[in-house]
Amino acid sequence: MNTELPFRVVQDPSHGFTRFPDESAPAPDVTVCLDVLGDGRIRARLYGPAVTSAPGSEHRVDLLVHASDIWDASADLCRLWKELLVDFRPLTVDGDLPPGEPEYPYASLVDLRSRPPGELRGIVDELTLAGSELLFGTLLGSTDPRVDRFRTYLARALSENEGLRVRFDSELYVPWPMVCLRPEDLPMPEPDEGPAVLFRRFLGHRHQIEQTGGAYPWLDSRQEQFDIPTVSLNHDKRMDRKGRTRAAEVAAVLAKDTHFVERTDRAQFVQALANPELCEHLMYFWCHGHFVPNGTRPARLALRLTDVTAIDARTVRDGRRRFGNNSRFQPFVMLNACHAGVPQGGGDLAFLGGALIHAGARGVLGPQIEMPQAFAAEYALEFVTRYLGGTETAGAIAYDIARRFADELHNPLGFAYALHCGMDTSLGRAEAPLDTDNQELTV
Repeated sequence: MNTELPFRVVQDPSHGFTRFPDESAPAPDVTVCLDVLGDGRIRARLYGPAVTSAPGSEHRVDLLVHASDIWDASADLCRLWKELLVDFRPLTVDGDLPPGEPEYPYASLVDLRSRPPGELRGIVDELTLAGSELLFGTLLGSTDPRVDRFRTYLARALSENEGLRVRFDSELYVPWPMVCLRPEDLPMPEPDEGPAVLFRRFLGHRHQIEQTGGAYPWLDSRQEQFDIPTVSLNHDKRMDRKGRTRAAEVAAVLAKDTHFVERTDRAQFVQALANPELCEHLMYFWCHGHFVPNGTRPARLALRLTDVTAIDARTVRDGRRRFGNNSRFQPFVMLNACHAGVPQGGGDLAFLGGALIHAGARGVLGPQIEMPQAFAAEYALEFVTRYLGGTETAGAIAYDIARRFADELHNPLGFAYALHCGMDTSLGRAEAPLDTDNQELTV
């Protein structure tokens, strides 16, 4: 005779079989893979539940474009944002600055609602044209019917809905949130739609976006649950000495209710990397950056803290390689580093982020252009505040912030932040233990 016996659970060492929240996340709605072949040609693949295709299949085509052409076009797009938007000067016909006007309004102001609508529209129209030409002209501009079919299905997937989770999986760097759909891909705007009509073509306005590629997912030794997160501020103390930005507020948020670590020079950062027990949940950089030559390839981004000694991908690789894949180093990293613009021949802003991800970082978020300090601090304040709340994913936060700045403040600079991996990463907190006293369970 079978008898049900009451028992009480005292321990649950398996934590319900898994504590891998990332691995249980659903697949992206759209995945675009751009595989660089041995001779520099590109093979494009497209699939996902939001893509029209036969069940279990994917769209695939070899593009008639070289990888170097995409690198050049991406660098040109970043440079155009810097020249047309960040460096814009509202000069009169005589070449003088109008009285009372800031010399560089789009670099010094966060709220752009005071700018003349025609002025902003002219700038954004040119940026959207360049962004759509990169995708539909340079990358997918062939008249080959197979490329045309691929282009049609991609445009349909990205235009029919908003708020999709889109992954671009490739080692080919493209600033995807700054890329745009064509006017014909979207319905004609209504006259009363307001400022949103200026920005609705940007992929960063329409969808959550991450770029992956070259990094195998970390499946072992995921972060243990914690009550108080460990957060680091790695910064150049000379930046914004006069307090003209909200950088001090960002630092205060980082230090509130956290195990807070501050680093101001390269030696401190290298010493931290050498620690096999280094475990941080959010690593924030507020500093300058510069590009270092890389032979025939695009120059690579390096950071400088107060001591101005370079921190680059090699610094990260050398410091973490010997610890393998059992490392506790799994932070989400925000590289809020202002740099001197993309150099001639282009620059690879993803390279340092890729090294951090290979070392164990769960995602890297950073600007793709020389970002004005005022906007960078404002963006960081909202992002780190919400991320440290522990309930939202990095992709959802970045998507929402970019849309809010664009729709409410008429500022498109949020689209110039790109997320490398980590779209579904969130700051998980330890759950309160269940009260198992007197709890009867059956087997």
